[in-house]
Amino acid sequence: QVQLVESGGGLVQTGGSLRLSCAASGSVFSAMGWYRQAPGKQRELVAGITRGKSTNYADSVKGRFTISRDNAKNTVYLQMNSLKPEDTAVYYCHAQQIVTDRAYWGQGTQVTVSS
Repeated sequence: QVQLVESGGGLVQTGGSLRLSCAASGSVFSAMGWYRQAPGKQRELVAGITRGKSTNYADSVKGRFTISRDNAKNTVYLQMNSLKPEDTAVYYCHAQQIVTDRAYWGQGTQVTVSS
């Protein structure tokens, strides 16, 4: 059974930092990444990383966020620096199963940046 368990969200002031973690289990995954959804908005890609560790980022987070992964631990991380109030959202971990290409989602973790 595939599970994605996120941790690391919370409340931080503008300019602060948070590190999100997502531990995946039950399969092997190709692409992994982080999405976010703010109230009243659509879910959007924040950052993605392939198994070979190629990365891509939303323009809004380039230079502030860093995605990384540990393939041995099946874990993906998102280091978020210089946080802004507009980064406030529920952040979801995403993983694509390597054999079937089926996508899985974590339960979401709230990130709130106060001004």
